[in-house]
Amino acid sequence: MNTSIRLLAAIALIAATLPARADDQKGWFDSAWDNVTKTYVEGTSELLVPTYTWHMPWAYTRSKIDEYHNYPYGLGYGRGRFDEKGNYHGVYAMGFQDSHGLPEWLVGYNWKTYWPIGSEVKAGLGFTAGVTTRADYSHYLPVPLILPVGSLEYGRLSLEAAYVPGGKGNGNVTFIVTKWRFAAN
Repeated sequence: MNTSIRLLAAIALIAATLPARADDQKGWFDSAWDNVTKTYVEGTSELLVPTYTWHMPWAYTRSKIDEYHNYPYGLGYGRGRFDEKGNYHGVYAMGFQDSHGLPEWLVGYNWKTYWPIGSEVKAGLGFTAGVTTRADYSHYLPVPLILPVGSLEYGRLSLEAAYVPGGKGNGNVTFIVTKWRFAAN
């Protein structure tokens, strides 16, 4: 499947997860599209480095965990902004090795709200919605996802974690990404 179709599918999924604003006459899709567009256009560039994949030990056998790759070599690029309430909005794309060492591609939208812990340290909680492609799920056809995310941030550096739910022997993975937000122009 070509990249344009995957990108359109990702944008449609992202837009579907965002609520319409009650203060205007736009439909939910137009409001969501405006939010994604504003984030991309006005946002600051971000470097995303997939850092660690933790397979929860209660969901997998030790021998299965030993087969998996825990360091998902890859790279990503994003654009992020903070709104007037201090909430974060981001759009991103990244490629990395999945747990089997095979390529995985991910595009999405990220939203978080924050609580200060110190002068430059804050914790965030929110969600990510997007589309991923993997060899072991539908042979690289786009698969939509909505996942809870958390972050710990110091200045422009943050550790972002997404939890992939699942059952015994699948899912139950925490995917950690290190993010560097470049200085605003």
